Amino acid sequence: MSGHSKWHSIKHQKGAADAARGKVFARLARQIEVAARTGGGDIEGNPTLRAMVQKARDSSMPKDNIERAIKRGTGELEGVTYEEVNYEGYAPHGVAVYVEALTDNRNRSGSEIKNIFTRNGGSLAEPGAVSWQFERKGIIILDKSGASEDDLMLAALDAGADDITDHGESWQVTTPAAEQHAVRTALEAAGFAVNSGDLTMLPTTTIELDDISTAKSVLRVIDALEEHDDVQAVYANFDIPDDILASAYA
Repeated sequence: MSGHSKWHSIKHQKGAADAARGKVFARLARQIEVAARTGGGDIEGNPTLRAMVQKARDSSMPKDNIERAIKRGTGELEGVTYEEVNYEGYAPHGVAVYVEALTDNRNRSGSEIKNIFTRNGGSLAEPGAVSWQFERKGIIILDKSGASEDDLMLAALDAGADDITDHGESWQVTTPAAEQHAVRTALEAAGFAVNSGDLTMLPTTTIELDDISTAKSVLRVIDALEEHDDVQAVYANFDIPDDILASAYA
């Protein structure tokens, strides 16, 4: 699944550029608000909020922005009320797509997401149509220069991780979703420098896209969905060879 892994790396690089424009910060603020509203503003007592705040810190989101988002979520500051909504659909060539969004208008978002799928050769599906093809997992990214594979493998598995994979210039540690924070804490305590961590949806099986035209037709849907302001994350079950993926984003 190297092509899919490389896609995540490209998305991470795009995310860094988006952060410079404030787009990632706006999305993170929504996630923090919803987590605080749902489970309270105590970071230690609210695991979801703790994960969102750590994600914000990994993205260098200013502390004041984080604190204001928490206060909006708990009602200490006035703000818009967002609700979580997920969309499921298909990109061209039968690629399953799972979309996580936060919206203040479910009807508007649903219509716009459907139009994005349709305009780009895909289709919106019923709830449950594709979610079964993904598993909720935690991921932790570490710089290769500060961690040997053997040492990291031993420490990660001992802490409860599922696996580690080679992402070129970095290692990716995969964990059960509920264990992501504990594994990250253990790795940091062992002296490993963690670049970032997140919760994600990983496909259980993948569809190989082995030519540039096919790859671009699928990525066109994914990129359009990610550009929507309400969309927080997009997951898909494709596998694109690294050289084709690099050409698609050249």
